[in-house]
Amino acid sequence: MSLNKQHSFWGSLSPLGGLMGAGLLVMASARLSWAVTISGSLFWVYGFTSFTFSLLSSLIGNKFFPVNGRTAVYTCIAFFWGSIYLFLFWLISPFAALEVFMLLLLVPLFCAASGMSEQTASDSESSDIAEDVSGAVSQAAILTCLLVLFSIIREPLSYCMLSFPGTYQGMVTIMYFKENSFFPIGVFSTSAGALLVLGYIVCLYQYTKSYVLPGAGDK
Repeated sequence: MSLNKQHSFWGSLSPLGGLMGAGLLVMASARLSWAVTISGSLFWVYGFTSFTFSLLSSLIGNKFFPVNGRTAVYTCIAFFWGSIYLFLFWLISPFAALEVFMLLLLVPLFCAASGMSEQTASDSESSDIAEDVSGAVSQAAILTCLLVLFSIIREPLSYCMLSFPGTYQGMVTIMYFKENSFFPIGVFSTSAGALLVLGYIVCLYQYTKSYVLPGAGDK
């Protein structure tokens, strides 16, 4: 299946279809504050990286921008924009940036593995910058929605609360549940519990894809 024909949600390179975003879903969904911070990084890195790479491909072309080395160039551009986001976020809230430092460093790697560089390299002469950017942003939006929804389910079950990035402490509690009315299940605070929830969601995804929308994976 060609990359330009894959659906952003049902395709094999989607966060659930190919489990491209499984790592972030497990690690960044422990707290809603982490998920919000990573979501901003996803939009920032995916959008600016795709725009910069598409612009360079259209201006320089295959003669001075060979196809074989474009994945490495795409990765370097993604890390550049990722470092800019990390620096700006550190200026706003240093403690919040330290909490998700490693996760923010992983976002450019997920961006480089999204397949956008191969899609642009396959037909750089007729590449549309707006189309490339919209495709990258749609991938970031789907991963962001899954990440936020996953954290909304996981954090209350683990800590009886919902948090948001901010203040000098790195996060602020925006909602708190009493243990008597909302019993926490500590296993969901670990990666093993997150994998259990992710496995259940992936099973529902595959069932829907196979039986309700059997042809969605080819769109």
